[in-house]
Amino acid sequence: MTSDFDVSELRAKHLYDGLQESPCSGEELMIPGPAGDIEALTRYPEGCPEGGPVAVLCHPHPLYGGSMANKVVHILSDTFNELGVPTVRFNFRGVGHSVGRFDRGVGETQDLLAVLDWVRARHPASPLWLAGFSFGAYVALRAVERAEVQGLLLIAPPLTIFDFGDLPEVEVPWMVVQGGKDEVISPHAVSRWVHERRNRPQYTWMAEADHFFHGRLNRLREAIKRDWPGTVSPA
Repeated sequence: MTSDFDVSELRAKHLYDGLQESPCSGEELMIPGPAGDIEALTRYPEGCPEGGPVAVLCHPHPLYGGSMANKVVHILSDTFNELGVPTVRFNFRGVGHSVGRFDRGVGETQDLLAVLDWVRARHPASPLWLAGFSFGAYVALRAVERAEVQGLLLIAPPLTIFDFGDLPEVEVPWMVVQGGKDEVISPHAVSRWVHERRNRPQYTWMAEADHFFHGRLNRLREAIKRDWPGTVSPA
């Protein structure tokens, strides 16, 4: 997996990320959380509408180098920015400069809810979207009912690593992306789970993609832009 996030990359309060295709202003900040401060990064595309949606992004497993600098999380941020949507990504407890230690998804869910509360206070008129990759998808799904978000995106949800049995049904528009050559999670287990949902998501199957979407990140970007069921219109 990717190495831990290097905060030195984000020392400037307003920055441009070399991988993005359109100019975005960004802010490095610490958000109060249940275990202590949570390290976060915002990105606002030029011309994003007041009252438009804001997307909050969750990174993969902290014990295997997952952080908000993960390439899949980065491409999610960049993709939503291209759609004119601001993004907030953050480090779970114990990652980078976020306070605390790994808590198997329980404490991380509380971290996510704290970040969502912060975003809602800053953007009270904006619908909130929630997205997560791998472990981040598990945490996002754990939080979705309490978070009262208006859209959910799960990338490679870890069905064969964590227990999804007691997690709530998703009632909002949502999307799942799964690679057919995933070497970490059973792709067919994800497909079965998706088709058992009462409110089925938009399901995007990328046959040649592995768990980390190596060599497929631009295709992931285009799939989200094509299939995402949310709307970017202001509330």
